[in-house]
Amino acid sequence: MSAPNSNQRKACWGARDELWKCLDDNQDNAASCEKFQKEFEASCPAQWVKYFTKRRDFLKYKEKMQTEGFEPADGPKESQS
Repeated sequence: MSAPNSNQRKACWGARDELWKCLDDNQDNAASCEKFQKEFEASCPAQWVKYFTKRRDFLKYKEKMQTEGFEPADGPKESQS
């Protein structure tokens, strides 16, 4: 597979942005954004879809950590024999 040309990249990024906007507007309800998801997958190479999906998950997690903070989980309790 050859690399996408400039117009294909712009179409991919535009489809990604539309999908992300829809997900943001609908509290990440994927069912509400099915049309945008299909357009995104049709406009972008599969590896890009995978990358952008992971990227969005990471950015959402990062935002959550910055706003809510990090609280470490309690580790296993040590038994005293």
